[in-house]
Amino acid sequence: VQLVESGGGSVQAGESLRLSCAASGFTFADYTIAWFRQAPGNEREGISGISRIDGSTYYRDSVKGRFTISSDNAKDTVYLQMNSLKSEDTAIYYCAATKAPIILEYGTGFPYEYDHWGQGTQVTVSA
Repeated sequence: VQLVESGGGSVQAGESLRLSCAASGFTFADYTIAWFRQAPGNEREGISGISRIDGSTYYRDSVKGRFTISSDNAKDTVYLQMNSLKSEDTAIYYCAATKAPIILEYGTGFPYEYDHWGQGTQVTVSA
């Protein structure tokens, strides 16, 4: 049972990246899947989430309008399309999944509420 991430890399400010998070050994049905990121010296913060139960989504203010989360249910894969990247987006990005009752209207919830984590993928944005 694991989450497999891909898609990180190094880009210039203003460019785009798409992160992928695939379920392996289980299915995303009935899960909330979220993207967290952690920059050096900072706490891990939830930036976006999607519910496979009702399709609701959440975006942190700092990424709203630039990032888009989506789910390919047939592939059990969640994507994070990141456009207009800024240097402050530089971090390790993690996807996580939980069956806990996360209410995305209020945010992704806390990392401890998530049972499954990806290995993390580095995103570096140069100014």
